[in-house]
Amino acid sequence: MQTYVALLYSIVLGEGRRVVMSDLKAMAEGLALNNPRTLVATGNLVFEAQETEIAVLEERLEAAFETIFGRHVDIIVRRADDWLRLAAGNPFPAESAAAADQVAVRVMRKPVPAEAVAALEAYIGKDERGQAVGGDIWIVFSRETPSSRLLAASGHKRLGVGTSRNWNTVRRLAEMVVK
Repeated sequence: MQTYVALLYSIVLGEGRRVVMSDLKAMAEGLALNNPRTLVATGNLVFEAQETEIAVLEERLEAAFETIFGRHVDIIVRRADDWLRLAAGNPFPAESAAAADQVAVRVMRKPVPAEAVAALEAYIGKDERGQAVGGDIWIVFSRETPSSRLLAASGHKRLGVGTSRNWNTVRRLAEMVVK
């Protein structure tokens, strides 16, 4: 058995409707995924399954999600060892220790192109930082600039399919996959 982490791009189904994590867990159980468990109410799922290609798992999860919830949502899947490598590769450990909710990683389906990373430089504000690691984008957001242009610039249109998680979530998912 292999442990996987699945991240939903969005849990918003429409006006006033959100995915309930118990329903997400039930969806995983319906796909015969073993030991599904969720973390916070933002679309984080950890489960075990036979070793499978990541793209196949993403397609299965996305199709089931659309069938059950009536809306397509991108779902990014990583193997446990890849998730642990992502967490260990955090290029901003001091900032993460000081303000974990201000450090985030945009977990990408495909590695972000170098030209997209270079283009983000123009959007990095005062007291913000960004760095690509292993095809994902790590960002330190400033508390002084709550309406950061970097957040809007790091979306699907510029970087491709991905979803962001703050350091607290990254760390807690890492803890879940080693248990």
